[in-house]
Amino acid sequence: MTFNTFEEEQSHKDKRPVSHGLTGWIRAKFFQPPQETISTLSDELDLEEAEEISRVGRYLVVEKIAQGSMGIVYLARDPYIKRDVAIKIARFPEQLSQEEVQKYRERFFSEAQCAGRLNHPNIVAIYDAGIHKDACYITMEYIGGPTLKKYCKAKELLPVTKASEIIFVAAKALDYAHRKGVVHRDIKPSNIMITHQGVVKITDFGIAKVDSQGEGRRGLVGSPCYMSPEQVKELPVGEKSDIFSLGCVFYELLTGKRAFYGDNYFSILYKITHEDPVPPSHLRPEVPEIIDKIIKRALAKNPSERYQSSMDLAYDLRVALRGLKEATRRTKMEDVVDYVRQVSFFETFSREQVQEILMASNLIKVPKGRVVVSEGEIDDSFYIILSGKAAVVKNNNTLATIERGECFGEMAYLSGQSRAATVVAVTDSILMKISATLLDRAPQSIQLLFLKKFAITLLTRLAKSNQDKA
Repeated sequence: MTFNTFEEEQSHKDKRPVSHGLTGWIRAKFFQPPQETISTLSDELDLEEAEEISRVGRYLVVEKIAQGSMGIVYLARDPYIKRDVAIKIARFPEQLSQEEVQKYRERFFSEAQCAGRLNHPNIVAIYDAGIHKDACYITMEYIGGPTLKKYCKAKELLPVTKASEIIFVAAKALDYAHRKGVVHRDIKPSNIMITHQGVVKITDFGIAKVDSQGEGRRGLVGSPCYMSPEQVKELPVGEKSDIFSLGCVFYELLTGKRAFYGDNYFSILYKITHEDPVPPSHLRPEVPEIIDKIIKRALAKNPSERYQSSMDLAYDLRVALRGLKEATRRTKMEDVVDYVRQVSFFETFSREQVQEILMASNLIKVPKGRVVVSEGEIDDSFYIILSGKAAVVKNNNTLATIERGECFGEMAYLSGQSRAATVVAVTDSILMKISATLLDRAPQSIQLLFLKKFAITLLTRLAKSNQDKA
């Protein structure tokens, strides 16, 4: 479901009873009983005419299978490739101006643009997009299985282990999207599907935001019960917003109850920003304490207190799953290798190389505000941020903020001199600390990869410094 801005509501005032002023808008928006969807493009589609559609482009329409926030979805057949596909189609009402039609058309195709740049086994694939007569359509991978909505009912709850595995896979898929610059912004049970083979698939990127789009659409966007506090406050949203929404889905998948629920939108949004849900174990005793802690962190009101990446969430879920299962084929080292290889610094390293580096390094958790290295100290170690943010400070001035995938301390290692600045953790962080002495004993191929990364880092920082001066 998508909330529009006050201005967007005014453009549709002929479609519902007029209520003048901001008070009327608030009443209509927040004090009506919650619904699965409110006025969206799919509501504006002429449903009777839509039912008569038999062909879209080269695709043969078989039947209507769903109605989403941005259109109606049909099962169709590609006669050339001989495969089933899903087609999402939207036609716009005749009374809209050309400018409004163009605006909605761009919004509709944003899903194809967002999801089209993603190629991941746990994200629904986009095959095609186009305009058929006066309608827009997107052709995508057909998933015949149910959504997670089916398993959020009290009588349909999955085992704790299975629910955790699903969220673990979804978290890794979201991490991939985030690293590609795409924030979903509408994670909810009906947007996560399970194929008949048991494969998790994230779908519906209709209101997703891409980095290049800036802040994207203004106004409340998302589905009320799964919105993050920053979405409710209409603040810019990033990957931590998706983490909050996924935490809401996890909670509901375990308990059959929504983490934040109320009689109207206002009460739901108030709870999201002011109240914490009861721990899942209070509603379902077999949920272990570690899962309670994971959900509590995912649902933190302050984004800086949440998991700093979806991969951080996935890693903790993997630890929890190891405890939930009586036996596991994977070792802890393999889990850590997977975690580290998701960090951009190590994207060119092989699994074997990452494993060797881990043997010569330490992973440390650093709380927010802790000084990691101090100006003037002599130390040949350097650090890579696996999670969180840190500030580079000199003479009480912050020179830069560095994030996941970046390194610091490498200049002391390369020059053999004392630290030139102080580095402080801005958020709770996970760092890889590497001793230069141990790295010097590593194979030459690994040393060369590090030197290449250091060179790229120096050039990037130099270019940014010159840009700031300009």
